Amino acid sequence: MLHVALLEPEIPPNTGNIARLCAATGTTLHLIGRLGFHLDESSLRRAGLDYWPAVDRRRHDSLADFMAALESSRIFFFSAHAARSYTQVAYRDGDCLLFGGESRGLPASLLQEHLGRTVTIPMPAGQVRSLNLATAVGIALYEALRQLNNW
Repeated sequence: MLHVALLEPEIPPNTGNIARLCAATGTTLHLIGRLGFHLDESSLRRAGLDYWPAVDRRRHDSLADFMAALESSRIFFFSAHAARSYTQVAYRDGDCLLFGGESRGLPASLLQEHLGRTVTIPMPAGQVRSLNLATAVGIALYEALRQLNNW
């Protein structure tokens, strides 16, 4: 089993797309800190998230709570500013892919603290500063699944 974690996601459709991806792949979704939207039933219904009950989701009030809950997992920190490509990781069962919010990404201090597990998705054209959050999660998650399932 893999984990996807979002630190303070801001845009509901991105989180909805990621939740659908997690439901489709059997991946646990962790939502950390302050969210830019509500998770109450009426908000989810209005957003058309009829698959939400199929998502194995966990809510963490803070990054510290999340880190404590996943202390036995390897966590990979995704950033547009990292040097190591996400494809250079040999993913293992139980690993977690952590992404920051759309406008801020992950805090620089967190990336510096975990430099050995900070990775990027290369953008060779150099025309944009980052990928859409849902796109980045899809790319990274399917690479980890490809490795784990020998696809």
